[in-house]
Amino acid sequence: MISELEKVPVILRNFGLAADSCTTTVLHSGHINSTLKVDFTFKGENKSVILQRVNTYVFQNPIGIMNNIDLVTRHIRRKLIADGVDPKGRVLEFIPNVEGQNYFFEDRDNFWRAYWYVENTVTYDKAEDLRVLQNAGRAFGLFQHQLADLPMHLLVDTMPGFHDTRRRMENFFAAAERDEAGRRKNIEEEIRLLRENEPVWKQLGVLRAEGFLPLRVTHNDTKYNNILIDKNSGEAVCVIDLDTVTPGLCAYDFGDAIRFAANFAAEDEKDLSKVGLNLEAYEAFASGFVSECRTFCSREELESLAIGAVTITFELAARFLEDYLNGDKYFRVAHPEHNLERGRSQLALALDMKEKIAQMQQINRKYYE
Repeated sequence: MISELEKVPVILRNFGLAADSCTTTVLHSGHINSTLKVDFTFKGENKSVILQRVNTYVFQNPIGIMNNIDLVTRHIRRKLIADGVDPKGRVLEFIPNVEGQNYFFEDRDNFWRAYWYVENTVTYDKAEDLRVLQNAGRAFGLFQHQLADLPMHLLVDTMPGFHDTRRRMENFFAAAERDEAGRRKNIEEEIRLLRENEPVWKQLGVLRAEGFLPLRVTHNDTKYNNILIDKNSGEAVCVIDLDTVTPGLCAYDFGDAIRFAANFAAEDEKDLSKVGLNLEAYEAFASGFVSECRTFCSREELESLAIGAVTITFELAARFLEDYLNGDKYFRVAHPEHNLERGRSQLALALDMKEKIAQMQQINRKYYE
């Protein structure tokens, strides 16, 4: 069987990129797709691209995803140009294949895409510089602002119910009943805590059902490492990883970013005493995000942001634990207990957030009242 690395020259040619020689680096960030950075030369010119093999088990409509990405990136590019900003490096530029499509469908299990590497940028898995974190908040807020007038009916809903917390919880409890991998005995306490906190994680869905929160074009995976940061200035340059762009709630984008960037510990920290919401980091991100969103979001949406952080953290705890119960089919794991550690860590964070929600809301109000 030919490995991914051995396929690279052939894949490049399918994207119309001839290479005299190339060097490939495997990038390990992300739980889902396989990502390669390819540095190559052609007729003496050096170029770099990112190749990704999309996980078609997780993303079962990859063509729909790429159609959404094309709509979103074109819309942002037009907005940047209208504002007098050079779009190069400010929005991902996907490379068409030799037939003009923005993907290469090798076979059922190998769906590839390519985009130009953005030079002089880096991603961070941990938010240590508050100034950079504030810039990241502004970038995710700007992303929603730029797409606020993109007609949502043009987007394919490639992952229906992606952030339907009630359905996610139902799936988790159903997985616990099936106990497919025989692991339920290890998470009885986590099951109890998720049931006990149902009034908390249902709150955002209730607000949506009652008509207080509109759907918007949202990113839905706003982890801190999904923003390219300028190596020198610390400026947030470009939002990446656009697979999950779909109609959603502003609060979920805000909440997922907080969950990832304002935790004292890593997403999979085993020592739960280290896990908790860092309010200083929270404010850094919130100041940037809310400053962008207050210009187009309603008061109800802005009030819901802190609730979104608690809700999505409970939701992701359930998703990690569900995958653990099912035998680790969805998220890429480093070892058999990885999803268990992730789930417990996120649950501990959600419980800490619940105790701090009044402080979170007070911080947010500083930037929109």
